[in-house]
Amino acid sequence: MSGEGVLVTGGAGFIGSHLVDLLVEKGHAVYVLDDLSSGRMENLSTHEGSDAIRFIKGDVSRPLDECLNPGSMKGGPDIGAIFHLAARVDVTTSISDPMDDARVNYIGTLNVLDFALRNGVQNMIFSSSAAVYGDVREIPTPEDTPKSPISPYGSHKLASENILGMFNEHYGMRCTALRFFNVYGPRQDPSNPYSGVISKFIDASLRKDPLIIYGDGDQSRDFVYVKDVAEALYRAYIRTPSIALNIGTGRETTVNSLAKTVTRTSGYEGRTAHMPGRKGEIIRSCARVSMAREHLDFTAETDIQEGIAETMRWFRTLR
Repeated sequence: MSGEGVLVTGGAGFIGSHLVDLLVEKGHAVYVLDDLSSGRMENLSTHEGSDAIRFIKGDVSRPLDECLNPGSMKGGPDIGAIFHLAARVDVTTSISDPMDDARVNYIGTLNVLDFALRNGVQNMIFSSSAAVYGDVREIPTPEDTPKSPISPYGSHKLASENILGMFNEHYGMRCTALRFFNVYGPRQDPSNPYSGVISKFIDASLRKDPLIIYGDGDQSRDFVYVKDVAEALYRAYIRTPSIALNIGTGRETTVNSLAKTVTRTSGYEGRTAHMPGRKGEIIRSCARVSMAREHLDFTAETDIQEGIAETMRWFRTLR
């Protein structure tokens, strides 16, 4: 399988670019499809001038043949698998503009599946989300928990999972959905208003600004390091289980506790400032991870203190 051509939608983004790094390291030829609405070419700068990747600017909410045509892939290997990571990623924005969220997060998935079907690509790995669960009683949360998303974002991710299942059943396509919990790490842009809380906390602490907490800060999350997520994606590609799996650490961290860890790591014992809670935000979130161990032989290896320290080192290089 080494050297097979693969397509990564959203490959210039935060998670996608780390996956591209890993795929290149494993010897694959990588086609990166990204509209650069949130992705950045700087995230792929280590591959500049390399024949290992080919960047194609394109929008998954439109038919993929418009950009993935024979000319754009001339001289390269056929696509053997697709990692579909391109998405709108913010819960709050999905509430204010559900049509745009559906256009990218559901219609985009259909477009990618349609392209795969018509071009004989039999392996699809999809980036889903813990948002499909909504507020749940069982923590850590197993994959068979009843799904009750509380935002358009979660609903569109769940609808995408369902259509993947239909493509598996009717067309024999191997479709794996990975439900990411709260991913963090280098390249997560704190200037983006929808970025993760860890990147925002690190940026604020290095600027010696207050750390903004929405709500009382007792809400909890399962924070998983981006390089661990890239490894999970690659293992899904190798093992091709046609199921949905949680990708997290199985450990719960409150936002208040996170703020203390960030300020302690940065050496800035700054103050926090509380703002009203945000609509569509769940209270507790933590993955049960036994299924990922069973089907992918995957365990997130990076401790949150280690991950925050690594992320902070990257942030310091930008200053």
